[in-house]
Amino acid sequence: MPPPDSQFPTKETLARAKARAAKIAAILGERYPVTRLPLRHRSPLQLLVATILSAQCTDAQVNKVTPALFARYKVAADFAAAERTELEGLIRSTGFYRQKTRAIMLMARGLDQQFGGTVPRTMEELLQLHGVGRKTANVILGAFGQPSMVVDTHVRRISLRWGLTVHDDPVKIEGDLMRLLDPVLWSDFSLRVIYFGRQICMAKRPQCPICPVRRFCPSARFAGRPPWMASRRARSAGTRGRPPARGKRRTAASARRTRSRRGPSAPG
Repeated sequence: MPPPDSQFPTKETLARAKARAAKIAAILGERYPVTRLPLRHRSPLQLLVATILSAQCTDAQVNKVTPALFARYKVAADFAAAERTELEGLIRSTGFYRQKTRAIMLMARGLDQQFGGTVPRTMEELLQLHGVGRKTANVILGAFGQPSMVVDTHVRRISLRWGLTVHDDPVKIEGDLMRLLDPVLWSDFSLRVIYFGRQICMAKRPQCPICPVRRFCPSARFAGRPPWMASRRARSAGTRGRPPARGKRRTAASARRTRSRRGPSAPG
């Protein structure tokens, strides 16, 4: 069912929101006529691994790491049987490398055991893989040519600025955008919004005066900081300004006490 009109912070009707979303999509299409995934890959498996690596990491850094990685591991079984420390060393520069190593190995094991090493082509099956959420699954489905709506941090922020959703939950935002736009636009639209978020509608300093979407953006008159996003900004500021938890402040002291009880550490 379509979202009720009250879900739009602009208070516009569903029909008007659809028309406005279509105009925004057309402008983005003119600005970015060619859409291409920034993560370099030669197979669905490579894209799946690269997408896992891209969490909390730039696409550019992932692209620096993957040539050596994909030369070493070619199929799902290779990743599943990888020597953990070797894999960690290859992806260390992407950050959170221990968690990503575990995610990749478990994903590859499931892919090999459940799907014979072939990346599945449905949302339901992709979500069965360890470490694969809706965002990653939508990236893969889009690469297969299926309509999909990737909701990353840029799409999440800009959809709120455009007043196309009132939600902060990526799954709900995905649903709202899919209801507003023709399915043939979904995949390219989300990629174009990502490009747009990096170049024009940045998180901290959106370029509202030169924005080509300004005419259809209800946040332009608020310099990209509309009142309906105030609670989101407050949560973000609260997280940044929150003092460390008590347990974290005691960590160093606890470690010293533990070492003193156990004696000096063994040489590394």
